[in-house]
Amino acid sequence: MRKRLKQVAVGFIVVVLAAQLIRPNRANPPTDPSHTIQAQAGTSGALAAVLDRSCRDCHSNGTVWRWYTQIAPLSWLMASGVKAGRTVVNFSEWTTYPPERQRELLAASCQAAQAGKMPGVYARLRPETQLSAQDIDTICAASH
Repeated sequence: MRKRLKQVAVGFIVVVLAAQLIRPNRANPPTDPSHTIQAQAGTSGALAAVLDRSCRDCHSNGTVWRWYTQIAPLSWLMASGVKAGRTVVNFSEWTTYPPERQRELLAASCQAAQAGKMPGVYARLRPETQLSAQDIDTICAASH
C-alpha cells in the first residue's frame, strides 16, 4: 500500500512539473493612451479609478501578471480568463467602440457588478478588486 501511494505521489509531482513547461501567452498588447476609457471625454475620475482597480487585469491591455500566473494550471486559467475578458470589453480600446456599444458595455458591466458576477472568483486572489456598493453605483451611473 505504501509503495503504491509513493508511486502515485511521484507520478503527481512529475505531472505538475511537466505542466510548468506549457506556458500560456501572457503578453500585454501595446496600448494607445488616446483609446483608453480614461481618455474618453466625460469619463469621471471615479469611474476610471474603479475600473483601473477592479477591472484592469482582465478587461484591459494593462494586465498585471502576478507571481501565481506563472504556475500551471493557474497560469492557464488566468491567461484564458484575460483573453476572454478582453474579448468581451477592453477598456484600453474603449474609444474604438461606437458610442452605442459603449453604453451597452457599461450597462452590461453595471448588471454584472450588481449580480456579483464581476470581478467574480478573481476577487478571492486579489481582495482589493472587490466592488463596494459605491463602486457599483459609480459604474451604473456611467451607463445612463
